[in-house]
Amino acid sequence: MKAKKTIEYIFIAAVGLFFALAGCASTKKAANDAQGQKQVEKPAVVKRSLGPEQEPNRYFYYTEAQLAASKGDAPAAAGFMEKAIEQDPESIFLKKELLNIYLREKDNEKAFELAGQILEKTPDDQRLLTLYGRLGQSLDKTDEAVSAFRKILEQDPDQQNTYLLLGNLYLKKEMPDSAIKVLEELLERKPDSYAGHFYLGKAYLEKKDYQAAERSFKKTLELEPGLEEPRFALVELYESQGQTRKIERLYNEILSGDPENIRAALELGLLYHESGKEKEAAAIFADLGKRSNSDIEVLRTVVSVYLDEGLYEKAAVALQGMLAGAPDNSELNYLTGVAFDEKDDDEAAMEYLKKVAPDSRFYKNAAVHISFLHQEKGDTQFAIDYLKAVRKQLPDDPEIYNYLAILYEDDEQYDKAKETILEGLALDEEDTRLLFRLGVVYDKMDDKDKCIETMQKVVELDPEDANALNYLGYTYADLGVKLDEAESLIEKAMKLKPDDGYVTDSLGWVYYQQGRYEEAVDALEKAVALVSDDSIILEHMGDAYLKVGRKKDALEYYRKSLAQKKKNLEEEGPKDADGEKSAADKKAEEEMAKLIEKIEALESELEKETSAK
Repeated sequence: MKAKKTIEYIFIAAVGLFFALAGCASTKKAANDAQGQKQVEKPAVVKRSLGPEQEPNRYFYYTEAQLAASKGDAPAAAGFMEKAIEQDPESIFLKKELLNIYLREKDNEKAFELAGQILEKTPDDQRLLTLYGRLGQSLDKTDEAVSAFRKILEQDPDQQNTYLLLGNLYLKKEMPDSAIKVLEELLERKPDSYAGHFYLGKAYLEKKDYQAAERSFKKTLELEPGLEEPRFALVELYESQGQTRKIERLYNEILSGDPENIRAALELGLLYHESGKEKEAAAIFADLGKRSNSDIEVLRTVVSVYLDEGLYEKAAVALQGMLAGAPDNSELNYLTGVAFDEKDDDEAAMEYLKKVAPDSRFYKNAAVHISFLHQEKGDTQFAIDYLKAVRKQLPDDPEIYNYLAILYEDDEQYDKAKETILEGLALDEEDTRLLFRLGVVYDKMDDKDKCIETMQKVVELDPEDANALNYLGYTYADLGVKLDEAESLIEKAMKLKPDDGYVTDSLGWVYYQQGRYEEAVDALEKAVALVSDDSIILEHMGDAYLKVGRKKDALEYYRKSLAQKKKNLEEEGPKDADGEKSAADKKAEEEMAKLIEKIEALESELEKETSAK
């Protein structure tokens, strides 16, 4: 298929060269900065060994950084390059090399800070200004990004790409008036910029100035008649006004120019369905179903346009229609099952999932999905039996053992869960998912030593497994042992999952156990902000407040924790088949009783303090 010009083409051109700042340092001999400043020599190749009286210098560290980078060890490369810069803090070349390492590692915070430092020395470097602006935009540092883009335009008012970057930034920040002003500046200089007219239309559309938006989109099509984006934008505009006939005409225009356009066909089919034109809709969907047998993009489009966006009703309608053209397509049946599951129609979901053939790549997913749907209905034993039958079909797949173990674990059949995991590990003794699950099961069996030993093995096999790092660190913290190691483990997990409330709670709990109560409060407040309905985090918050003398706050969070524990117990539903309370229920009730004691003791203490006043 021929490549088609799109609106994004020119926009990508504006951002596609961001990361080529210093080039490949290992192949270029020297580098000048973009403004022709003093040449910075590349460090010469040196021997890696140092003599007994030699001190490491920037050349040594630079070479070590390049060696580490060639092995894919970016953290080590960054560390060595940082030491090289300590030896030569004025070197723009070395800083740009370090900047490239940060960018490859997607460490945007450090890259942004370093780019700003370099710009202090090379304030007119337009490529670096563009990078700084883009990083600022990604980090929600709007003022810095705007300043960078504006500086480029002051230097060169004909930079079309920078106008587009700045206009798009304002659009994403929901500042349409600012976007309109910038884009009109562009169009004064370049009236034939089709991208400028397109984004101007988007800005007017955000302001609900439909007439101006329509003019801009039509101008875009006048300049580039083959573009799809303006037509889809016009569809959005006409949808807001309920102009169905215009929408239908636009979809037919797109399909006239590109009969293979999947999205336009899907949307037109749904439009016909909603308009009561079932025959026309059925014909389009059936054709798409047949195409899906040989063109994977059909299914990808359904996923990206509907399922990923949470439009499950539309997905279900389209997929059911497509199955009329390809009733035995396992991928279609699987996606249809997923759509109905998201619609909370479990019966329909299972009906389609069961049609996924054993030779399909989605068979395992479908089988696991079916078993967990049965578990959600309270029929855990059926779910277990079903997955055991699937295991016979996939006896060499460790993942099936993992899911089966989860079902046993949730049913508190810990011995069977352990046995199942060990069977899976016989197939692959270094499967970290199975080992992690085994560690959790040992924990629930109250075998802390085995839990720790197993989690240590997971971390040894995969040092970047954030869940294992956190689990092991929290286990140490909860036991009050190896607190320094616990802190180190959880800090590593925090780097991997910086916005995870549970990891943040673990860090707060380590601080608490170390007696660093003010730091514990800070960390736990962040954890509560991230996860506001976890009873353990809420209780930890109360404990930390109590230690720093904030008794009323402590009481508030103890009460919140108790309310959440009660809610969790009610939502977990019925007792086991014999009418006895489960072990988890008994444990939960014990925890609630201890928490009630805390609350009553604190209430009494506060009453005495109030009476004394």
